[in-house]
Amino acid sequence: MPDSRLTTALETGAVSLPPAGRIAVYCPLAGVDLSALPKDRVHIVQGFKPDHDAFAAQGFDVGVAAGGDYAAAVVFLPRSKVQARALIAEAAAHGTVIVDGQKTDGVESILRDIRKRAVVSDVTSKAHGKIFAFRGGDFTDWRTDPAGQSITGGFTTAPGVFSADGIDPGSAALAAALPVRLTGRIADLGAGWGYLAREILTRDGVGELHLIEASHAALECARANVTDPRARFHWADATRFTPDTPFDAVITNPPFHTSRAADPAIGRAFIAAAARMLKPSGKLWLVANRHLPYEAEAALHFLDVQEAAGDKRFKILLAAKPRRSRH
Repeated sequence: MPDSRLTTALETGAVSLPPAGRIAVYCPLAGVDLSALPKDRVHIVQGFKPDHDAFAAQGFDVGVAAGGDYAAAVVFLPRSKVQARALIAEAAAHGTVIVDGQKTDGVESILRDIRKRAVVSDVTSKAHGKIFAFRGGDFTDWRTDPAGQSITGGFTTAPGVFSADGIDPGSAALAAALPVRLTGRIADLGAGWGYLAREILTRDGVGELHLIEASHAALECARANVTDPRARFHWADATRFTPDTPFDAVITNPPFHTSRAADPAIGRAFIAAAARMLKPSGKLWLVANRHLPYEAEAALHFLDVQEAAGDKRFKILLAAKPRRSRH
């Protein structure tokens, strides 16, 4: 593995860490090279379940929120500028802050903004990104309300979660296509902050609704948005989740980006996971952008696949009779 920007910057002295004390590491993605950090001092703050679990499996101390005292912090910039600023504001209270980010995730604008408030170290540029350090400065105006933000419809969301500024059009299209009656145990796979769940719970016959979501922040918003006692909340990787009892239906608006490029593999993994979770008589309702090639994958896992609704932008697929041999 080539040296990461973090390794290069620490080895060249462009950035440095204090000799003692805990180090908060915010939002590293699975696969990020943290070998240059003293592992016994590191506390990783990561609320996305697959990344959280990947670092826990490596023996790191991992949590969904910062806690206690730190001597320094490392912030891996997320795509959301509001979330990135909030993390930097939180990290700035811990002494030295190292910021690592891709150009496509706005590291250059963040660097310019920080230079207006604090003294910045030498900047290391590598692999289409930058890393630098700073200490001090007033970033209180970058903080966000820990209770989240309110959007149209009375929903609570949080910076960095999917569709934080409003109801996702794909989810709205799927909600409009659902039948008036949905019976039994239902799963909302990749439930986000709970819009679809609230819609599902308006249908007749729903006994339980299981919200399965990998983003801890989104799931906390869902807890605030969905107060129906039939709701069950699971912080879990939707592609790996196994229910105690199979579901009667799975409803999902799967994500289709791992970065800025579309990645249909995520949706395909959701389809396979849904088939594993369903009863033999179970059904999958899925919304996707029109161009995403999910029909063939659905046919691998279900005997009956049809387009139940759609328009020029979205298609709603209805798949029934999961193939047991695929489980």
